[in-house]
Amino acid sequence: MNRRTSINAKKQTLFFDLDDTLVYCNKYFYAVTDQFLDLMCTWFQSYRVEAHDIRAVQAEHDIHGVQANGFASEHFPQSLQQTYAHFSNETGRPQSQEEWDMLWKLGMSVYQTEVEPYPGMIDTLDQLREEGHELFLYTGGEAVIQQRKINQMRLNTYFGDRIFIRQHKTTEALHDILEQLKVNRHSAWMVGNSLRTDVVPALTNGLNAIYLKQPNEWAYNIVEMTAQPKGAFYTIEKLIQVPNIIQQWQQQKQASTGRY
Repeated sequence: MNRRTSINAKKQTLFFDLDDTLVYCNKYFYAVTDQFLDLMCTWFQSYRVEAHDIRAVQAEHDIHGVQANGFASEHFPQSLQQTYAHFSNETGRPQSQEEWDMLWKLGMSVYQTEVEPYPGMIDTLDQLREEGHELFLYTGGEAVIQQRKINQMRLNTYFGDRIFIRQHKTTEALHDILEQLKVNRHSAWMVGNSLRTDVVPALTNGLNAIYLKQPNEWAYNIVEMTAQPKGAFYTIEKLIQVPNIIQQWQQQKQASTGRY
């Protein structure tokens, strides 16, 4: 038996987030938000409304919508409309049904975008599968929207029926999945970009965690790290680093205990 086979002799259970872990997501929302800012700055040009104020109000409504309703598709276009209503009321500029409808259509357009895989997605999943690890997908959102992304990226090839989609991606939701699967938490990992919905829930539930840090993260995903790791916790900047992290951890475990 060669060293690589030996190191990976014990199967690990890996839960992957989808959006901004395996496929791009936030950049599409940022692009639509920029279009919204252009519209608002044009409509409110004579009222001296600043773009940074528009952005701040929209972000506040956006985050509040997720906190109240989970990852429902309506909350993003609603945040555009709510921001429009806010500045209309503040400045006295009349609202119009045409503009109201335009903002709803703009906000919903983000869900029609063709998704792109993160660099190294296929190589990462291929390597982990070849090394015998069990792969799960755990994503937040509406089933129809997330399933479209899964189908487009052919992720069933790697995850089969081991896919969990939750509108509210919380510590409790992850706990229920772990209990359902009877997972050995010492050899289970969560890989994701969100401190709020991936890392903290994983660590709280006793899993190992790999945090894929993003250079421009959505404000909702950033929270204080209150959970204390019971096992491994790594921060990486590239998805392709995941297999090496798993190997290094197994090597360290073997060196320190003589077993896995």
